[in-house]
Amino acid sequence: METFIQDLRYAIRMLLKKPGFTAVAALTLALGIGANTAIFSVVNGVLLRALPFKEPEQLVRIWESNPAANLPSFSASFPNFNDWRTENEVFEEMAAFREDGFNLTVGAEPERLMGARVTASFFQTLGIAPAEGRMFLPTEDQAGADRVVIVSHRMWQQRFGRDAQLIGRQLMVDGQPFTVVGVMPRGFTFPQDNTDIWIPFAPDAQRGERSAHFLRVIARLKPGITVERAQSDMDMIAQRLEQAYPKTNTGWRSTMLPLHEAISGQIRTTLLVLLAAVGLILLIACANVANLLLARASARGREIAIRSALGARRGRIVRQLLTESFLLALLGGGMGLLLAVWGVDLLVSFGPDSIPRLKEVGIDGSVLGYTLALSLLTGTIFGLAPALQTSRTDLSRALKEGSLTSTEGAGRHRLGRLLVVSEIALAMMLLVGAGLLVQSFIRLQQVEPGFDVAHSLTMEINLAQAKYPKREQRAAFLQQALDRIKALPGVEFAGATHRLPLRGNSGAGFMIEGRPEPQPGQELSINYRSISPDYFQALGTPLVQGRTFTEQEAWSTAGAVVINQAAARRHWPDDSPLGKRVKISRGGDWLTVVGVAGDVRESGLQTEVEPGIYLPYVHAPVPSMTLVIRAGADPVSVVSGVREQVRAVDGDQAVSNIATLEQLVTTAIAQPRFNASLLLLFAAVALVLAAVGIYGVMAYAVGQRTREIGLRLALGAQTSDVLKLILGQGVRLTVIGVVIGLIAAFALTRLMESLLFGVGATDPLTFAVIALLLTGVALLACYLPARRATKIDPMVALRYE
Repeated sequence: METFIQDLRYAIRMLLKKPGFTAVAALTLALGIGANTAIFSVVNGVLLRALPFKEPEQLVRIWESNPAANLPSFSASFPNFNDWRTENEVFEEMAAFREDGFNLTVGAEPERLMGARVTASFFQTLGIAPAEGRMFLPTEDQAGADRVVIVSHRMWQQRFGRDAQLIGRQLMVDGQPFTVVGVMPRGFTFPQDNTDIWIPFAPDAQRGERSAHFLRVIARLKPGITVERAQSDMDMIAQRLEQAYPKTNTGWRSTMLPLHEAISGQIRTTLLVLLAAVGLILLIACANVANLLLARASARGREIAIRSALGARRGRIVRQLLTESFLLALLGGGMGLLLAVWGVDLLVSFGPDSIPRLKEVGIDGSVLGYTLALSLLTGTIFGLAPALQTSRTDLSRALKEGSLTSTEGAGRHRLGRLLVVSEIALAMMLLVGAGLLVQSFIRLQQVEPGFDVAHSLTMEINLAQAKYPKREQRAAFLQQALDRIKALPGVEFAGATHRLPLRGNSGAGFMIEGRPEPQPGQELSINYRSISPDYFQALGTPLVQGRTFTEQEAWSTAGAVVINQAAARRHWPDDSPLGKRVKISRGGDWLTVVGVAGDVRESGLQTEVEPGIYLPYVHAPVPSMTLVIRAGADPVSVVSGVREQVRAVDGDQAVSNIATLEQLVTTAIAQPRFNASLLLLFAAVALVLAAVGIYGVMAYAVGQRTREIGLRLALGAQTSDVLKLILGQGVRLTVIGVVIGLIAAFALTRLMESLLFGVGATDPLTFAVIALLLTGVALLACYLPARRATKIDPMVALRYE
């Protein structure tokens, strides 16, 4: 311990002796460690931290799937869910839920809340109990049960001021009284981050159909049961259901994933790519600091030689030098931790909503432990090689000459060059990855969404099913509301749809008149949208053939539909679809195609347009509708007027999620923008560090060769000869590093293929441009020391001998 304290004191004195060196090295390390800590905080919070439920490793997410219909994971139907629950032998509990919105009326102004309708077993399956009150009773998800509700801790605190008397109190939800029976613990918001209310739901006639897929299902495995064993059990149940109900269950199976994996979803690849990127930055930073230590070692050659002559063994000297490296790494780690705190706040504030559990991310004990371990590992990485090289000293030569070059040898030069080549190769890999993501993002921005984003506003309306149980009532409300909104000053068109573009699809069975009825499991499917007459005008989507609905067709059961171009191409490739009749599984009537609309990206900008059909609202009158309003130069100015007109039809009706179509597109590309921006930032840091690294090595080489260069100039060498000499060394290192980086990038970028759009993982143009960019920057970093070498005065240089 006494020896360690001596080493520590000596290391502190040496670092304080060269404050400039210490500051540069610590800042370089802080960049690498800080970036790693910030990204690891997100990885830890999203991928590594266990879900806040009882024995979360036992929880799984279950989907229905139909490979033949290209549906790898689909919502479940209520009858199938009930059969799963009663027939399985592998689950302790199983629950179903559906995200939903609710209108809460407290006082005069209705408020829109996001929540979920759940089966009574929902909280028991998750293994979490309310902080106040109780769970739902087993009978409370049955038809005719008392109306009860459980609220979030956030809602209890912010909306009701932690009212201790809230349990047992009645709330007006969707125009009906619900009794509060529980308040969930702080932080519990499953299934979504904005969930504030949970209500049991009882299956009605429509939800009882096996063809109606709308449920999300979770289950808890019995002790000792693996996911594979559970999957096998569910496969057997699916086969029995297929035999019992061939019309609706042919081809349908089930699939499952651990709940944690299902929540993290595709963001796993993104986070791992970002973690690998900051790992490369740290390696580049380590190479830079190692080169700084090698340069500093030349000035300490005589010191090391004297210590060796006085009896210090090589191991003792290596330990002393490593102590300095560890101290430097801890200093960089402390500074990096401060940068990470700021970085994490930035990531949480500006990260896209598609990153699950992002709001839970923060600096905790695991992150602090990671930073400490990373700092110590970093100290070993950048300190060990220079320490071993420095401790290998020629005593007689060092003590006799006492010059700056006394301890310099070919080995040290080789190590410095190796570090520079490594930096360039690592930077090349990171730059190629960033280049691919940036090019992918640019391609994504160029995709036409199929609608005009200018001067349009959207807002959601959710009709209470208890208040509007019949389709005619819902249609009458929407018709009255739209008629009032169209009369507002500045409003050009007002339409409605049950789901906005870029928000995913609703699927339905599909039949074409005059064609053979398909066998079970081979039915045609089509995506549908429930819309009002002026929807296309409000959205800015053109009709390429025919017309849209008339007012009479839109609000009655007259059979008129509009299809998109993708449907026309697939089902009527050599004929006009106008006048053809089709049938949708959600209605038994034949419907006539009266128009063909331009293709709209319904599932996202990165997804190809699939065949779709637009139904008059009365044929699929879902309770939740989104208004689309095309107004003047400032569509936001009509928001208050729209609210007033909606409340004029129903005073309990709230309007929520107000956004422009431009914001809709911005949200759709938020995740790719986040990916490209972060990786571009990291690549820029890597480029700067690599340039600084090669500049430092070349400047050091010029300093070591001052006498040689002076002698060459004295013997008649031209300035261009000296320039070529120095640049030649830098060019060789750069070319080697770029070639190695290209090979590594070619192999590794395939891992990020799922993050790309419109560009291949081995795109030759990107590779070529990045190679030229990095080569140009590296040559500039070499040119500056080379230019300085040409200014050496031969007489001054020769005096050093």
